Amino acid sequence: MKFSHILPRSSQSIKRNLGIALLATILLTTTIYAQQIDNSLKLVNAARKQVGVTIIYDPAYIKLTYPGGDVSLERGVCTDVIIRALRDARNIDLQKLIHNDIKTSFSAYPQIWGLRKPDKNIDHRRVANLQTFFKRNQQYAVSLPLSDNDYKPGDIVTCMLPGNRPHVMIVSDKTSFWGVPLVIHNIGSGAQEEDCLFTFPITGHYRLK
Repeated sequence: MKFSHILPRSSQSIKRNLGIALLATILLTTTIYAQQIDNSLKLVNAARKQVGVTIIYDPAYIKLTYPGGDVSLERGVCTDVIIRALRDARNIDLQKLIHNDIKTSFSAYPQIWGLRKPDKNIDHRRVANLQTFFKRNQQYAVSLPLSDNDYKPGDIVTCMLPGNRPHVMIVSDKTSFWGVPLVIHNIGSGAQEEDCLFTFPITGHYRLK
């Protein structure tokens, strides 16, 4: 008789524990998702703050402090939008991270500039190096398939401009009249928020963790 009474209680206990575990999982997943959205919007807002501040496209080589080095805020290139936004929103210093990664794995990075050793003044400001870093370091970003959808706020997208000139931009939380996400970038006239996500062939799509 005692044994027959234990089973129902045990079954109820198991169901109760499963219910608690399921609820905890749902709450944790919701919290993580909310945090991801918050981090993405912070990155977008950090990029948007550069609009009207960075007004000049200037690819000149400049000797920078290290770490945390930057050119004057009123000028820069497309990569500087990403670098500044990540520092501001996520406290991620691509100058330091990429420099350290290139020091340990120089041959893994593109050899198209004639360099024989890392250069902390310019390495992080090159699109091809950003692409290589994100692909090599999955703890910072996930490399996503190239497609015409699934572009979310805060995603980093690279493309190829005419003349084989690489470019990088951040996906905005705003969309065009047609529902296409805008991007924040510096393509020649300073930091701008524009409708040109699919204007040029996309070469990379990365989502930060």
